[in-house]
Amino acid sequence: MSEFVTVLRGRIDRAREDLAAARAAERDDDVDLHTARIEELLDLAERYSVDTATWIDRAELPAEDVSR
Repeated sequence: MSEFVTVLRGRIDRAREDLAAARAAERDDDVDLHTARIEELLDLAERYSVDTATWIDRAELPAEDVSR
């Protein structure tokens, strides 16, 4: 695994941990922040053809709330 992929996976894992903590603490703004960060990292991975299918399922991310 390249250093890029290793760092990327670490950042995604950290953001997932932060997301779980924000959910547990019911901090909606932080949930939104960490969700957006994960989506940005997944988009970056996709641009560089990094397969993240076994890392995270996008379905576990909250759906975007368009009513805000």
